[in-house]
Amino acid sequence: MTEQDRVTVNDPHGPVNNGEGHQYVYYGAGTDWMIRKGVEPLRIVREDRVRLSLRFARPAGFRIAADLLEKPGSVVLLDAPPGSGRRAAAIMLLHELGEDGGADEEGARFEELPASEKDEPRLAPAVGDRFLLDLSGITDEEAYAKAQRLLAVRRSQVAEAGAHLVVVLASGMEHAHAPDLEPHAVMLGRPRGVAVVTRHLRMDRMVFHPADLRTAELLRLCDRSPMRELARLAGLVRAARDSGRFGADFAGWLDQAMHAVTDRAGEVGRQVAEIRTAPDRALLLATAVFEEIRADTVYEAWHGLMKAVGHEEDPTTELASTDFGERLAALGIKRGADGRLRFERLAYADAVRAYFWTNFPGVRDDLKKWIDGAAGLHGLTTDDRVSVVVRYGERSLAVGQPVHLFDLVVRWADIATGSSCDPRAVAGLELGLSHEEFGAWFRQRIYACARSGPLSEGLARVLATVCHRSLGTTHPDQAVVRLHYLAVRRGEAAREAREALLDLVGRDRRLYRLLIDRLRDRAHQEHGRSEPHLLLLTELLRSNRAPDPPPWPDLFLGWETVFSQPPAEPWNPLVRSWLNGVMGDSTRGLALEVIVGATHGRTSALHRLYTIACGWAGVSRHPSRAAVAALLWQHIDRAQNARTGSPAHAGTGPPTTEEAR
Repeated sequence: MTEQDRVTVNDPHGPVNNGEGHQYVYYGAGTDWMIRKGVEPLRIVREDRVRLSLRFARPAGFRIAADLLEKPGSVVLLDAPPGSGRRAAAIMLLHELGEDGGADEEGARFEELPASEKDEPRLAPAVGDRFLLDLSGITDEEAYAKAQRLLAVRRSQVAEAGAHLVVVLASGMEHAHAPDLEPHAVMLGRPRGVAVVTRHLRMDRMVFHPADLRTAELLRLCDRSPMRELARLAGLVRAARDSGRFGADFAGWLDQAMHAVTDRAGEVGRQVAEIRTAPDRALLLATAVFEEIRADTVYEAWHGLMKAVGHEEDPTTELASTDFGERLAALGIKRGADGRLRFERLAYADAVRAYFWTNFPGVRDDLKKWIDGAAGLHGLTTDDRVSVVVRYGERSLAVGQPVHLFDLVVRWADIATGSSCDPRAVAGLELGLSHEEFGAWFRQRIYACARSGPLSEGLARVLATVCHRSLGTTHPDQAVVRLHYLAVRRGEAAREAREALLDLVGRDRRLYRLLIDRLRDRAHQEHGRSEPHLLLLTELLRSNRAPDPPPWPDLFLGWETVFSQPPAEPWNPLVRSWLNGVMGDSTRGLALEVIVGATHGRTSALHRLYTIACGWAGVSRHPSRAAVAALLWQHIDRAQNARTGSPAHAGTGPPTTEEAR
């Protein structure tokens, strides 16, 4: 059981950390499961849940929680110590419920709820929907009290709708629990650590005997370590095997992984203590951040780091100094046949990065300035740049500095040229969103940016891309909110945000309804500033954007809003799209009646619909177009008769010149 499988990352271009803890880059380690180009978001989420289920070891109390959750409208609260895999258990409870009860059918939701609402969409659950609410990161009693008040409202909504909710409670806050939570709480135990490691190794196609996992040192580690660290250990065994540098037997790979987990921090500490010169320490850190990158580029990054930390250049000519290769060898760094640098010991680079960020807090601002420039060095490929950003971002988040990563995201996005997103900015923002502790912080910062004043085209484009690609998978309702704010701005990036938003809601009927409701509210509330919302609503209501089958009640409400407010110019493409749709699919004929009904019989609106239909049918009066136009005219006549008792137009011919004006 592990808490690391938390957030889906779409189409990553480099290594991505999916939760707390260290990040290790396993080149050639078989990460095909992460590549999901062109896959629907709901399917992606389920793929990751299936992957987690194959590695999941059930803890004590899991069956009790599953039985409580089975009933529609049920809420289960999980109480478990940190590191026990409590979040993974919550995900698996909801996932297995769907496997047994068919809740993974199209239309059912599997989403994580934010701990606070703010401007997020109101929860509107339906039968079979499954929700996760993680309160484990809350340490402030006042914030926890607010979260519990919101939980009470959500419990009522879930119960009424027949949905399911699993809540991960905060540890150490038992004294602050509301009394009415007790009947719904289940205490989870700790799963067997050896079982966790075994499952992970077997899923990595590792060949070993059970006796290989019975060493005293490994058993102690399994009994004490958090689940994510045990998953990390198994990943390091796989990395040792796949690197081809640590022998060809399981015992050797496991030994290397054990040393990486238990000894690396001490080894790095001793090495740094022995290195007394700033250039050598800077080279050690630069290589750790730029590992697996070509030596010449690391050399350039090294000199950039020394400049960033204020080290004065040695006036001695370089030819009189220790050569670069000798420096590398003295630090235990190898230059491969491919010209790339790597440490001799497994996972040593990550331990070096962790050591410097932890023990040199005074240079963190300098490191931020260094990465700003170093991540753009000409010798780097796109994958190299992303790797550097992810490694920097992991360390910044590990020491509680999400603002450092976000500041760099904004800077890289702001200076981007052309119409493409800066991959560094996208990678940094997706890393932040996927982080277990700071994911909510990044979602809130994106929200604040989307609602703020002017944004650069580059930043707006990055925000829209990440909302569509990442947030749209893990928190689709929140993605809709943020994309909505970005889409009603001006500029090319706003157009791209509109396309991303319309694509996102076009694949989910519930999100489609959500956006219609948001746009109707803004159109009615923002007097004098409603036109962008109305234009977006008009585009959303076009025939090619509507789900199939069309949600007629929602379309009626949307058309009603469009037809009740100026401007009227966008009516033409909107109505024409549905006339074309009806001509191509007679089952959509109800659209004509619904469109006319949405005018509520207003004469000017009916005349405009009539004129649009005549222009669409054309002078040639093509039979199929004429037939569809005639149906619309019949609905218009009936609506006018109901209002005045007399026909709107005699017959169904085209309008006179005067009528068409």
